[in-house]
Amino acid sequence: MEKKVYPKLNETLYTEVLPNGLTVTLLPKKDYHKTYGLFTTNYGSIDNQFIPINQKGFVEVPDGIAHFLEHKLFEKEDGDVFQKFGKQGAAANAFTSFTRTSYLFSTTESVAQNLETLLDFVQAPYFTAETVEKEKGIIAQEIQMYQDDPNWRLFFGIINNLYPKHPLHIDIAGTVASINQITAEDLYLCYQTFYHPSNMNLFVIGNLEPESMMALIRANQAAKVFPETQNIERKFPEEKITDIVRESSVYMPVSRPKSLVGIKGTAPYPKTDKERLRLKFSLQLFFQLLLGTTSKNYLRLYDSGLVDDSFEYEFSMDRSFYFADFGGDTGEPERLADELEKLLLGYESSEELTEKNLALLKKKMLGKFFQSLNSLEYIANQFSQVQMGELTLLDFPQIIEEIQLTDVLASAKQFVKPEAMSRFYMYPQDTESFDEVKKVST
Repeated sequence: MEKKVYPKLNETLYTEVLPNGLTVTLLPKKDYHKTYGLFTTNYGSIDNQFIPINQKGFVEVPDGIAHFLEHKLFEKEDGDVFQKFGKQGAAANAFTSFTRTSYLFSTTESVAQNLETLLDFVQAPYFTAETVEKEKGIIAQEIQMYQDDPNWRLFFGIINNLYPKHPLHIDIAGTVASINQITAEDLYLCYQTFYHPSNMNLFVIGNLEPESMMALIRANQAAKVFPETQNIERKFPEEKITDIVRESSVYMPVSRPKSLVGIKGTAPYPKTDKERLRLKFSLQLFFQLLLGTTSKNYLRLYDSGLVDDSFEYEFSMDRSFYFADFGGDTGEPERLADELEKLLLGYESSEELTEKNLALLKKKMLGKFFQSLNSLEYIANQFSQVQMGELTLLDFPQIIEEIQLTDVLASAKQFVKPEAMSRFYMYPQDTESFDEVKKVST
């Protein structure tokens, strides 16, 4: 078991890769009563074309199958796993993202028992044609619920413009039509390929003793039989910058229009974990400097009534892709998009990008980070996103401290390009017929 000490954070991390390939990470928190376990596979909604284990050719599976699989793993022949966790004094849950599927529990009692339940239920699939059919109606309702959510539609509207060919633009849960194609055989095919221990990691944080906890996990995994480790080959459509849809819109029952400006990362994806994190934090600092709530730009937009408290920006960076979006509710969606594009493209002449402002924002970013370390859930969820490389969440402070204004400007130069930009508008439905989508290509 490898032990890594972080003196500044007063944390010690224990890591071990088991013989079956599973990466296990333990973070003791002696002052806490709660223990939180997160079991994650490197498999998400975008992984719909791949070579199945022990096969040679690519297959394509229905959209939404990773999320469908997440639902079905909780149902076993002898009952629902949620009830088992409940009887053992634990709360359980799961979630699927573009690139990950995670299963979790939190408890203040029977930690060993609940940890074994987590490992055992994820590593014992049970799908039948009847239970798969039953689940389709439940997931269809979930899909419809998200389709009725204006902010969800707004987010996927801009992604659809930026990645019109890539599966990233498809709802994580799929569509009603795509999930109706899913069979029990499809679920087993995906499970056997992506749920091999070598493609997964287990993170446990809380009031635990590392040696005994690791011994329990070793024994649990040694008692199970898995196929030999194989590399997973995924395939994604090739996209050109000219494929980006310049502008599109939708009509929904909202009281105020909404406007989003998106930028797609078109430079090569950084090769190392450190390069990725430096680019991520540099761009986040750039956005805060230029459009954060303490910037003069934001105050001018707010005072003019062009934006309100709903204005926000978000940067997403994950396996092989990165993009940002900016916007919110506004009475003048086209004018807001004009102003945002003008500010972003004119960043080199901005008075906001100074060493003094950067130093203040780095302190603010570090302060929020240290505050977030009080949350076991935050730590575990963040760990699952970056743990599969050489760095972890606990390396964030050092990387943030190293970033200089030259790094921020270099990341902006690499990222902000007019040909990589797109706009998505949402208008109140009484303006036009409901749900009509208009698109303008570059």
